[in-house]
Amino acid sequence: MILDDIVEVKQKELKIRKQKKTIENIISEIKILNNEYKRDFKKALVKDNISIIAEIKKASPSKGIIVQNFHPEHIARIYEQLDIDAISVLTEENYFKGKDEYLELVKNIVSKPVLRKDFIIDKYQIYESKLLGADAILLIVRVLGEKLGEFYNLASSIGLHCIVEVHNKSELDIALDIGPKIIGINNRNLENFTVNLRNTENLIKYISGDTVIISESGMKTLEDFKYIRSLPVNGVLIGEGFMRKLDNVDTMKKFIYDLKNN
Repeated sequence: MILDDIVEVKQKELKIRKQKKTIENIISEIKILNNEYKRDFKKALVKDNISIIAEIKKASPSKGIIVQNFHPEHIARIYEQLDIDAISVLTEENYFKGKDEYLELVKNIVSKPVLRKDFIIDKYQIYESKLLGADAILLIVRVLGEKLGEFYNLASSIGLHCIVEVHNKSELDIALDIGPKIIGINNRNLENFTVNLRNTENLIKYISGDTVIISESGMKTLEDFKYIRSLPVNGVLIGEGFMRKLDNVDTMKKFIYDLKNN
């Protein structure tokens, strides 16, 4: 299983990280952070029309290298010009070729709130995300299971918003038990990376109230995005769809305009 492999590698990586910098060191550094550095991720997603989280990622397990000439600061400047609402930065190193430094670079360039997209399996990473400058993190129910509430409460207590990510009804039930402010419905199965775009439609009917709902993955064409927009979602997360358009900003602008207005 791809996800199990990712988690296993992440566990080994964290052992090394903790030797280099203890959680106590990280907490001490967080205490001196400038509060002006914090941006409201949830507020950015609540719009009259659909909101867009634009992702910065070099690779994925299913696609391999997506961007050969990868410069996150250049991508961040492109995103800053566009009508997007937040930015997601992949920091997972082994399968997505991300780096923590990418998030720090991006946060210092853009004015939008920034999501750290990684595989959070340890509380250490929550504090680490705050120190890196993240405004929000991704919590994957398939990874955390019953530990979700504990991780969610910790992140909230230090000022991080969370996208609680689900893929099926049983994961959604776990998520709903903790009352998250933001739920991400992943159209991609993290076990085998297959995609079903109708996954959002299948799960969204079980979510009520003022929960912010984000549809993630699998959207390639404008027709795909318009279909998702026809559902009661607040926003979409676009990764590969933008990564493959970086050489033509005008095309990206038109795509975003059409998505939001047509």
